[in-house]
Amino acid sequence: MTIDSPRAFLTGLYQSAVAAVSAEKCLPAFLPQPPAHGRTLVIGAGKAAAAMAHTLEQHWQGHLSGLVVTRYGHAAPCRQIEVVEAAHPVPDAAGQEAAHRILQLVQGLSADDLVLCLISGGGSALLALPADGITLQQKQSVNKALLKSGASIAEMNCVRKHLSAIKGGRLGLACAPARVLTLLISDVPGDDPAVIASGPTLPDASTCEQALSILRKYAIAIPPAVEAHLASGRGETPKPGDPRFARQQHQIIASAQQALDAAAYAARAAGVAAHILSDSMEGEARDVALVHAAIARQIAARGQPFSRPCLLLSGGETTVTVRGNGRGGRNAEFLLSLALALDGHPAIHALACDTDGIDGSEDNAGALYSPESASRAAALGLHPGRMLDDNDGYGFFCALGDLLVSGPTRTNVNDFRAILIL
Repeated sequence: MTIDSPRAFLTGLYQSAVAAVSAEKCLPAFLPQPPAHGRTLVIGAGKAAAAMAHTLEQHWQGHLSGLVVTRYGHAAPCRQIEVVEAAHPVPDAAGQEAAHRILQLVQGLSADDLVLCLISGGGSALLALPADGITLQQKQSVNKALLKSGASIAEMNCVRKHLSAIKGGRLGLACAPARVLTLLISDVPGDDPAVIASGPTLPDASTCEQALSILRKYAIAIPPAVEAHLASGRGETPKPGDPRFARQQHQIIASAQQALDAAAYAARAAGVAAHILSDSMEGEARDVALVHAAIARQIAARGQPFSRPCLLLSGGETTVTVRGNGRGGRNAEFLLSLALALDGHPAIHALACDTDGIDGSEDNAGALYSPESASRAAALGLHPGRMLDDNDGYGFFCALGDLLVSGPTRTNVNDFRAILIL
């Protein structure tokens, strides 16, 4: 087995992973029969929502109407379903207006009607409808602080649910008495459907008290109105077992595991042994990188726990505690930390990308690392340690010409990491 271009090989694996979790591939098999008498209303939110709506239109027999909201630049051409674009990861007025309109659309439904709710990662920020007494600006302030704090996606979405008038099951209750089927593309470790996009149509087991504890844990400056809302319990969400969810179902149609399986299949077809470490890794990106680097070095030096050549794959959602002023998302941070730990090891190549095509809020999906990265960086006068301290993974890999720019993929199962040991 020879790989002429590790870079092309790794990029191809990323493309295979993304294709495997596209709406076009995953959604049609889960579509129900149209209702016998009522109408079909489509609502949804997330980075994949427009692509899901487009695929639905192509495969649905009968009339559709509705509205989905997606991130700016992630729209898809739909004929019957309106697509609105809004801001992510910090919500804006467009997302607030879209959420308000979606709540209006589900008013007055009958038991004969069917609601198809298309949900994917990113939907929590895109469905921004603050609870009574809380302003959009207050939600934006809390959201920005959480994004920089190192909080996990489950923690962030716990807070978001309890500050919302639409998330945490509230949209599902508003659809009653219609039948509701929520189709989800999961971007959360563990694939808990109630966490994906803050579970707008699913009951929620978390509490206001937990949300308040999370804000205090990360020393978030809490606006007085937000603290009062949580402390009073006014933001409590509908809980599992609530009979009002009796006519509601959900189905995860795509997940990180499917993306990793597709990449592993492609690698094995090329003659490379592939090993999936986990589909749900969490933790600080720079620390997760150190673990990956240690495993890769052990394989290269001792053939343990796998013999080389081989490929290590992992997914999940790491976090970044922002302390510097640089640019870059989780995957650039991971890869820069990995580059420091490997220090030009001659046998190891790597890729780290977000499957939505956007690493954090930058224009790249992620980046690539090669054994020459360290020497090329030194020749350019780059100091990777200082740049990691400044959270400037984007700047490092941009200077090397090693950013991977795919554009929006219109799907989202979160991080994709591939490390090739030759």
